[in-house]
Amino acid sequence: MNHRVSQLLIAGVVACGGSQAKPIEHAATTTESPAAQCIATADAKRERRPDEPDKVIVKHVLVKWAGAKRAPATITRTREKACLRALEARTKLEKGASFADVVAQYSDEEGAASREGTLGPIERKDVAPPFADAAFELHPGDVSYVVETDFGFHVIMRTE
Repeated sequence: MNHRVSQLLIAGVVACGGSQAKPIEHAATTTESPAAQCIATADAKRERRPDEPDKVIVKHVLVKWAGAKRAPATITRTREKACLRALEARTKLEKGASFADVVAQYSDEEGAASREGTLGPIERKDVAPPFADAAFELHPGDVSYVVETDFGFHVIMRTE
């Protein structure tokens, strides 16, 4: 993993989730459980960049929870456990695991492993608003923090 990606993964809240200070302060000063912290950060409001491109190319890991939109009956984990699982996937990336390996191990999206999580080029209108806000905030090579949509929890990597 190159140094730039490693730095962005470590400070992923800069890449997704607003200012670096807000999520880090939240995590450092709260007595909430790790799952509650994960969900609070995953649901954080993200600001739209004024210079964002019309399209981006992204990959993602999707961790579903029982009750998430289109989650099969075989998914029985709670929302909290799903967030922590997505955070664990992100931590693996931070430690140098390949995106393809993390997708194969953690993603609940059908066919994701064979495409290594690639969604290809997307426009804002193609994806759920929280996903779009996170994906379009990234620069090429950046990896987001955990992001929640109705489909579950995502870790997004912008490739171009």
